[in-house]
Amino acid sequence: MSVRYLTAKLAQQIDEELMNAAGAFSLDQLMELAGLACAQTLAKVYHKEKYSRVLVCCGPGNQGGDGLVAARHLGMFGYKPVIYMPKPGSKDIYKRLQVQCTNMEIPTLEPSMSLDSLRDALSSSDIILDAIFGFSFKGPVRAPFDSAFPLLTSSKLPIVSVDIPSGWDVEKGNAAGIGLEPDVLISLTAPKEGVKEFRGRHFLGGRFVPKIMEKKFQLNLPEYPGFNQITELPPLDSSQKL
Repeated sequence: MSVRYLTAKLAQQIDEELMNAAGAFSLDQLMELAGLACAQTLAKVYHKEKYSRVLVCCGPGNQGGDGLVAARHLGMFGYKPVIYMPKPGSKDIYKRLQVQCTNMEIPTLEPSMSLDSLRDALSSSDIILDAIFGFSFKGPVRAPFDSAFPLLTSSKLPIVSVDIPSGWDVEKGNAAGIGLEPDVLISLTAPKEGVKEFRGRHFLGGRFVPKIMEKKFQLNLPEYPGFNQITELPPLDSSQKL
C-alpha cells in the first residue's frame, strides 16, 4: 500500500496531535528530529567534498526553525553552512536555535543586508537548503523573499527543499509558478498533496510518528532503513497521482 499524501487540513491536524496530550511531543523535539533528517538528506545526496558550502535559507516560522537545526547538524557533519534569515522568528525557540548556531561558529547574514550581500553569498555557495515557507504558506510571496526568490533560482545552484518547496501550495503545488524548483525534497511526517508532480529525488524524514497515529490516519509510512532518519520515496505512477 502506498504512502498517503496529506491535504493541508490533515497535515495541520497531525501536527497539532503530535504536540497535544496524545502525541506528547514538544516543538523542540520535533524541530530537532526534522532538522536532523534534513541535514542527513543533504549529506546523503551532496557530499561535503564537493558541496561543502551550504546557504541555509530560513523563514520566520517552524520551517525556518527546522533550517536552523539542519544548519547546526551540517556544521557537525563537516559542512560550512551560512544562514540567510532576513526575517528572523520572534519566538524564544528561534532565538535559542540562533544562539546554538552562533556557538557552532556558523555565520548569519545580517537581516538588514542588501540583496547584493545575498548575491555574494550565493556566489560563494555550492548548494541551497530551502527552509523558507512550509505547508501553511498562502501566496503571494512578500518582501523580502519576493526579491530573494529570483536570485536563488538564477544562481543555478542545487536546491534541497524542506517539507514542501517554498512558494508551493500544499495541495496545488507550484500551479502559480512562483515557487522554487528544487532538485531534492525532504518531506516531513508524510508527503503533501502538492508535491505529487515533483520530479526530483524525494525523501521522507521525521522518524517520529507514533504507530498509533500512523494507523489512525492510515499514513502507510515506509520502513526506515537501519538507524537512518530518512528513506527515499519511489516516483509515483500515474494512478497514484489522481
